[in-house]
Amino acid sequence: MDSNVTVNPAPRGIAVLAVIGPAFVWCAEYIGSGEVILATRMGAILGYTALWAPVFGIILKTFIGMGGAHYTVCTGEGMIDMFGRMPGKGNWVVWIVLVGQFCAGAISIGGVASAAGIFAHSIIPLKPFIWGWIITLFAIAVVWSGKFDIIKYIMSMFVFIIICGVLYIAVRTFPGAGEIAHGIFALEIPDVPEWALALDNVSPNPWNEILPLIGWAAGGFASQVWYTYWIMGAGYGMAQGRSYGQPCDTGILRNMSEQTARNVKGWCRVVYVDAMVAMIIGVSVTCGFMLAGSGVLRPLEIAPEGPTVAFELSTVFSSLWGKGGSLLFMLAGCTALTSTLIGQFAGWPRLIADSFRICIPKFNQTFAWKTQFRLFILLFFITNVFIVFSLGIKPVFILKIGAVFEGLLLTPFQAVALMIGLLWVLPRLLSKAAWNILKPSWILIFGLAVAAVVFGYFCMFMLGA
Repeated sequence: MDSNVTVNPAPRGIAVLAVIGPAFVWCAEYIGSGEVILATRMGAILGYTALWAPVFGIILKTFIGMGGAHYTVCTGEGMIDMFGRMPGKGNWVVWIVLVGQFCAGAISIGGVASAAGIFAHSIIPLKPFIWGWIITLFAIAVVWSGKFDIIKYIMSMFVFIIICGVLYIAVRTFPGAGEIAHGIFALEIPDVPEWALALDNVSPNPWNEILPLIGWAAGGFASQVWYTYWIMGAGYGMAQGRSYGQPCDTGILRNMSEQTARNVKGWCRVVYVDAMVAMIIGVSVTCGFMLAGSGVLRPLEIAPEGPTVAFELSTVFSSLWGKGGSLLFMLAGCTALTSTLIGQFAGWPRLIADSFRICIPKFNQTFAWKTQFRLFILLFFITNVFIVFSLGIKPVFILKIGAVFEGLLLTPFQAVALMIGLLWVLPRLLSKAAWNILKPSWILIFGLAVAAVVFGYFCMFMLGA
């Protein structure tokens, strides 16, 4: 049976950079609300001494993304299908994901659309809700076909714009290498300054600012699931030639030859490089937004909240560096939020469609995959238009709630589930020879264990503080 499967050898050396693609979609999707709004705000309130929070959050979540990608490269199916193979009856893990992610998607997309509209308004003065509609419809148009290449090209361009804008401000506000190193490695928990305590929107507990950014840095639970979809779209390893909405062919995996496994192993190495590229970009951009808040807003004792985020940033930056500097930074922020919205409209419908396919098989028998995908795009469009645009909920409030739920509560659960998937599910799918070649490294498993412990600690002890 294995003779019917051909996995092309992976490129090696510098040639790996030519096939990098999922990384740009992944980081363009997760560089958004947390980085633009929460990181800038936290930098303004707590300064650069809290840089460790998003940096270590991104690094730990990169292990989660790598773990899911390793599984997808070896099997050809996404993370949701792996959850469906967990020990126990009734697809209990997928049911948890389905309920939690449906609720998260129902509000988070609208929060990002609302924030993107506010930033766009600071560039071209149309009303923010009109910009929110325009950006939302643009995101839907990009993802409607379901094709990965369209998303990859647009997201790659957006990443370039984001990096240019953030680097401009980061260079202008750079406090020095020693201060940056201190902020990352000293692991200090700075006190909230007195000027910030006088504001209505700031808590005296610094964890109220730190935890949401840790939760949103590198995205939440869903972002790590979506990364497996981008790996599938790129056709790495056993995902080559496969379509969305299909479980793996267990017969092929059980008969995988050593040569095929070695070819797949090469694609695992490509995935590690791809994920590291996303991590480096994510850390750099997040630190850039924090430095902007610390270097620009903090001296002026400004802690932006809600619709004032874009307005205050634009006004302050214009006074310091003219309209050019302000425009570049606001364009980077608007682009980051728009790319996040595209990623959400591309990812959540896939996640929910896979969950429905596993939990409610008749749904999958009734509708083709593309129809399912588009139905959930429209459903999330309707729910978010009603919840956010109609009710006018503040974007910072929505983003903080989503960050705690998506990025903190579900992350340790996801890390543990991935360890089970890689150490219990995967060896039962592969031939013995293939498993000996494709088993995950101890570094990957160790990283997942640390992520589970760290985010589990935050959930158990810090959320109640």
